[in-house]
Amino acid sequence: MGAGHSHSHDHGAGHSHAPADFGRAFAIGVGLNTAFVAVEAFYGFAADSMALIADAGHNLSDVLSLLLAWGASVAAKKPASQRYTYGYKSSTILAALANAMLLLIAIGMILVEAIQRFSDPQPVAAGTVMVVAGIGIVINTVTALLFMRGRKSDLNVRGAYLHMAADAAVSAGVVLAGAAIWWTGLAWIDPVTSVVIVAVIAWGTWGLLKESVSMALNAVPDAVDQEGVKSFLEGQDGVVAVHDLHIWPMSTTETAMTAHLVIPEGHPGDDFLRRVADELAHHHRIGHTTLQIERDRACATGC
Repeated sequence: MGAGHSHSHDHGAGHSHAPADFGRAFAIGVGLNTAFVAVEAFYGFAADSMALIADAGHNLSDVLSLLLAWGASVAAKKPASQRYTYGYKSSTILAALANAMLLLIAIGMILVEAIQRFSDPQPVAAGTVMVVAGIGIVINTVTALLFMRGRKSDLNVRGAYLHMAADAAVSAGVVLAGAAIWWTGLAWIDPVTSVVIVAVIAWGTWGLLKESVSMALNAVPDAVDQEGVKSFLEGQDGVVAVHDLHIWPMSTTETAMTAHLVIPEGHPGDDFLRRVADELAHHHRIGHTTLQIERDRACATGC
């Protein structure tokens, strides 16, 4: 029995680290949105608007998302140690799980308050609501533009871009709600708007919770086609069987794989390992590949 090992570090497809120059974009985005969350929450309470308070909670969730994406890019650069042989990459998965749980708590608090408002509607300062939410449109749009350049090449940056673009749309909805209250005087429009915003947050939170739990359980990442990977390996020259194929997330941006390839003719050489690893990185988003070569056909059913 022979063994072969290949470890690819392809940053074009297998890895999705935020480039160093996006560190400034993350810092600006976090700073702008944190300041706006404080302002929006203050005026939400001052104007007695649940819609503004709910939107502030939504924006706070996106600050956490920006921090998560930023942290993933930083964690990816930390060196491994004798104890943490993969480094601290998986801390981003734990952060995503914690983020989702905190968002669920926030959703519950906002929803309870909104339901109470239905039975006892309070007058809302519609003008203040429109002005503050309008500022939110500007800030979220500016933040989204910071990440537009890298949205097609980096998963973290793309996530940040989509979060901010969605925030701009939600803030626009709050402006429309304020305008509706201004023209009609109907106070129930405010809690209805907050419920809609809660639904938007819950939709995103469910996806985050589901994905983070899957990652914590080492499930095959959604972006990776396990059957496609197995078919690719089985199609290589000399390979008669593939077994013990394992694919798992090392972090929110990196994927690892191990597999045993049965090749009766023996070890195919380092060039074979490098070529397979490059293909897996570029076409299957797997950046860390370890392959073991076996000559015994009996290993195809387990050794």
